[in-house]
Amino acid sequence: MSKKIKVLVVDDSAVVRQVLSTMLAGQNDIEVIGTAADPLFAVNKMREEWPDVITLDIEMPRMDGLTFLRKIMSSRPTPVVICSSLTEKGAETTVEAMAAGAVAIFTKPTMGVKDFLQSSKQELLAAIREAAQSRVSRLTSTAPVARAVAAVQSTPAAQTAMAKTTEKVIAIGTSTGGTLALEQILTALTAECPGIVVVQHMPEKFTAAFAARLNSLSEIEVREAKDGDRVRPGLALIAPGGQHMSLVRNGAFYQVQVKPGPAVNRHCPSVDVLFRSVAKCAGKNSVGFQLTGMGDDGARGLLEMREAGAVTYAQDEASSVVFGMPKEAIKRGGAVHIVALDEVAGQIMLYSQG
Repeated sequence: MSKKIKVLVVDDSAVVRQVLSTMLAGQNDIEVIGTAADPLFAVNKMREEWPDVITLDIEMPRMDGLTFLRKIMSSRPTPVVICSSLTEKGAETTVEAMAAGAVAIFTKPTMGVKDFLQSSKQELLAAIREAAQSRVSRLTSTAPVARAVAAVQSTPAAQTAMAKTTEKVIAIGTSTGGTLALEQILTALTAECPGIVVVQHMPEKFTAAFAARLNSLSEIEVREAKDGDRVRPGLALIAPGGQHMSLVRNGAFYQVQVKPGPAVNRHCPSVDVLFRSVAKCAGKNSVGFQLTGMGDDGARGLLEMREAGAVTYAQDEASSVVFGMPKEAIKRGGAVHIVALDEVAGQIMLYSQG
């Protein structure tokens, strides 16, 4: 019999603790080892038994969830699923939590929490199981810009060959572990990098705060995409949560189309939707990166990009928090090259040379 996932529920709401505990206790592969109303109570329980996964609220008495998360990640990195209220203020704080090492976000409303949690049971269970398979200690601090520049200077010219064009597109797809991976990549790029389009699996309202944070840390411009935005050098556009993003051609330029739609591979935005549009519109003038994440979203689209003449990459297992998405891209033949996370920025900068 396989080992059960040991979960600790930390939330100041008695209703949330009760509903989550009951829900998780009914699963054959999950064991709730305790609940806590705040981080200080949680610490006492963790001295007795360390969990495999922690579900963590952000706003709590005595110690906020963000401070608690940082203490955990600095002492004994453990997969954490953030249970955050779906508010603008909560989005900014939750993005900070993702930057501190949390692996997933599960949103909850401020009203009607009990009914919402019960109706969202499968989504929450999937987040916990996904977190249990992650390797949070794998991610490191942001790579310096000098690393990307050095990679360009040291790479043989033969590896940089691609079709001549004034418009190049870098397409990136990622999920679990992607927030820190994207931070490491985008903050290592210079303004000469090609235009970048990104799908990071993330709920609605959180992508704007995530993009704003990356923009504050990066030399390039990073922002949440809007319908009709032009893809241009020195700009990274991140698909908004709850909407699909596609690449379209407008004369000599590329633009993004952003619109709501049904989930694809359980996700909206979907990496497959982006990659397939890039294959169709940009073909051999595009480069695709399938990064860390659970599931197979993007694997088919990356194969279509490769078949259209694009250069395609998958992140290697050693640097992935979850090797699911890259593994599927490799397995299905979509990824031509396998690359470590700290090499991605350098590879992107190669294409700025044409």
